[in-house]
Amino acid sequence: MFELNDEQLGLVEMVRDFAAQKLAPYAASWDETKHFPVDVLREAGELGMGGIYVQEEFGGSDLSRSDAVLIFEELAKADPTIAAYISIHNMVVWMIDKFGDDEQRARWVPNLAAMEELGSYCLTEPGAGSDAAALTTRAVRDGDDYVLNGVKQFISGAGASSVYLVMARTADAGNRGISAIVVPAETPGLSFGVNEKKMGWNAQPTRQVIMDEVRVPVGNRLGAEGDGFGIAMKGLNGGRINMGACSLGGGQIALEKSIAYLKERSAFGAPLIDKQALLFRIADMETELETARTLLWRAADALDRGSKDAVRLCAMAKRVATDAGFNVANEAIQLHGGYGYLAEYGLEKIVRDLRVHQILEGSNEIMRLIIGRIAAER
Repeated sequence: MFELNDEQLGLVEMVRDFAAQKLAPYAASWDETKHFPVDVLREAGELGMGGIYVQEEFGGSDLSRSDAVLIFEELAKADPTIAAYISIHNMVVWMIDKFGDDEQRARWVPNLAAMEELGSYCLTEPGAGSDAAALTTRAVRDGDDYVLNGVKQFISGAGASSVYLVMARTADAGNRGISAIVVPAETPGLSFGVNEKKMGWNAQPTRQVIMDEVRVPVGNRLGAEGDGFGIAMKGLNGGRINMGACSLGGGQIALEKSIAYLKERSAFGAPLIDKQALLFRIADMETELETARTLLWRAADALDRGSKDAVRLCAMAKRVATDAGFNVANEAIQLHGGYGYLAEYGLEKIVRDLRVHQILEGSNEIMRLIIGRIAAER
């Protein structure tokens, strides 16, 4: 569980090479210009990163969640923004592959797995964030169709994606009245808000998804009516550990930059790396990342095995890993002094990108609520 096999080592090397060649050299300019590199995403899809834990039948890579966290950590070392979008896309593809019927899977999964088409996950609303069961977007049955009306907020990939997996209310029954419905981009009545101005994640678009009398066939629903909330939450378990892995990748590269800087920089007659106080801070950063990584790998293993403890461990791992990645990146800025505040050193972008990981896929406060409730129910 805590030692990579030869196949995983080869997988990490492949992803590292791709990230070093296709992401790292362009990450800063993409961030500055708010460029969403759809062409590079297609190249990632050609390498199997569009359907990482999707079955092979319709073009998936059929890898494990334990493999996936390795992939996302490596991608995030080059660019946390693009790594995080690939995670969200994979969540959508997996949900269709897992909960769709054969006709739905054949229709949508191949192009999504190849990243010829992109997917967006549409749960959050302007008035329903952490309380996802309070969403108000409605899907009203009209013969063989659903008619959807509502607004989704903070949707990654909106405007560029071809497939929108929308959680909509089909009955007034709390979380049991929510259904998961696939809305293709070309559907009349579907529109998008402006690209949000954000602290980080600038290389992926974030917009509202607006539905005004959007009509789609009932056959676009995944599972039965009322299954949507459970489908959404199962998707988020994997999304949470992936986001934790993205945070570890950002934190790890910030740590490596810090070690290199302290070795190169001298003060008071000696390299900074020789200062015990600074070496202790490096030790704390290394320990925080490794502790989080250990928990993350355990959570991924639990998800692979279908363990009854998976929800609790995924919540723990998401909280610990996203906190650790941000803390280490923030500390790296301090260790670099004034240079850490300059864009050319790359640290301020890492900090900006990682900050949102503590909020999305369920805020870390919600992770604590999940963990506490499970502990109290024992």
